[in-house]
Amino acid sequence: MPVSIMLDAGHGGRDPGAVYNGRQEKDDVLKLVLAIGEILQNSGIDVEYTRTTDIYETPFQKATEANEAGVDFFISIHRNSSPLANQYMGVESLIYNLSGIKYEMAENINAQLETVGFKDLGVKARPNLVVLRRTKMPAILVEVGFINSDSDNTLFDKNFNDIAQAIADGILDTLEEKGLWKPEGARNSSTASESGRTSSDADTSDSVSPADVSAKSDVGTLTNSGSVPDSPCTSDSAHMNPSDENTDSEFPNSSPSVTYSVQVGAFRNPAYARRLLNELTEMDFPARIDDSSQYDRVLVGQFDVLNDAAMMERRLKQSGYPTVIVSFSEEV
Repeated sequence: MPVSIMLDAGHGGRDPGAVYNGRQEKDDVLKLVLAIGEILQNSGIDVEYTRTTDIYETPFQKATEANEAGVDFFISIHRNSSPLANQYMGVESLIYNLSGIKYEMAENINAQLETVGFKDLGVKARPNLVVLRRTKMPAILVEVGFINSDSDNTLFDKNFNDIAQAIADGILDTLEEKGLWKPEGARNSSTASESGRTSSDADTSDSVSPADVSAKSDVGTLTNSGSVPDSPCTSDSAHMNPSDENTDSEFPNSSPSVTYSVQVGAFRNPAYARRLLNELTEMDFPARIDDSSQYDRVLVGQFDVLNDAAMMERRLKQSGYPTVIVSFSEEV
């Protein structure tokens, strides 16, 4: 069964939302929601809408529609507004509380929008909002720039398609990280083609671990022989789920023609890889990014002996990072 998402264009009909110099929030967000929905549908997601025309429904009606439809996620798109024109600029996402897959998805959406040019104002908890409080599934309200900011409006108009793609990518990245969705190429191929991988790496680096997350659940952590602490790493990275027995046994010395590294994450979005790289280097781990395949992989260390790689893996696990050891053959 495909993942199902209800997209909500805020306001509508007799409720224009925020207005600035004749520009109405309800119009901007409807156009954007339809563009996001088309991208998600083309990616194999089952998309439903609270509205596709200029009609008004109360927030409670929208939440009820989502609950009755039994969708897996609810995403509401809005534009922000400040008391004074050009007082603020940027994007922010609102959720019921700062936990679970909705938090990770909101962070990923914001990160993607930041790459388009918006300032990231963060993810905030707003438990009083009806569409966040009354929905029974993970729900996010995204404020896509300030409608009374000339710079945000210029960005919105000139980069409209990129903005729609960014929001869709933030959603898809999260689903992929949780093992709930795969890109078309990964869905059509069950084997890895990159040379130099171990068999376990070939099985996992093109997809995330299932993480015991159902599409209807609102779970915020992955599991890897126990729960992983909720951290920037667990909320953003496409973690692998290797077997722990690799690190508990004694390994023989390896051939000089093979080197080993510990993989901590694999990403379609390079920004996520850089974020994890910075986090690891700040903790004095010798991390680097390998961008030689379709994923940007965050690797730690480069060892000639497998035992040394296993020792590094144990250190990373003790710091809360899911890991997998990967091998690379030297060119001859």
